[in-house]
Amino acid sequence: MTKRIVDGITVQIGTGNVFADLGLPNADKLTIKSGLVIEITKAIHRLNLEQSAAAERMGIPQPKVSGMLRGDFSNLSERKLMDCLNRLGYDIEIKLKPTKDSVGRLMLAVA
Repeated sequence: MTKRIVDGITVQIGTGNVFADLGLPNADKLTIKSGLVIEITKAIHRLNLEQSAAAERMGIPQPKVSGMLRGDFSNLSERKLMDCLNRLGYDIEIKLKPTKDSVGRLMLAVA
């Protein structure tokens, strides 16, 4: 993060990845997972599903749905979250492209 003076106040400018700004390991993966969970939450609301119905449809226990909706997705892999989205009516497309950098990065784009 960089610091900048705005109207006499020192502010820190984030990187765009709150997990990286907090110094958490695997920040890119956490960003992907949180984006998937946001879409799952939207789908559950759009479909007007109770947690038990959402759990049955996604093939996971209801307590995991409850945890996910409260922001605890540490016990679910990216692959499982994508499977949940498939079961909620989402197509998932994975796009790969070469990078000019020595190491690539992970991104989530929602249409």
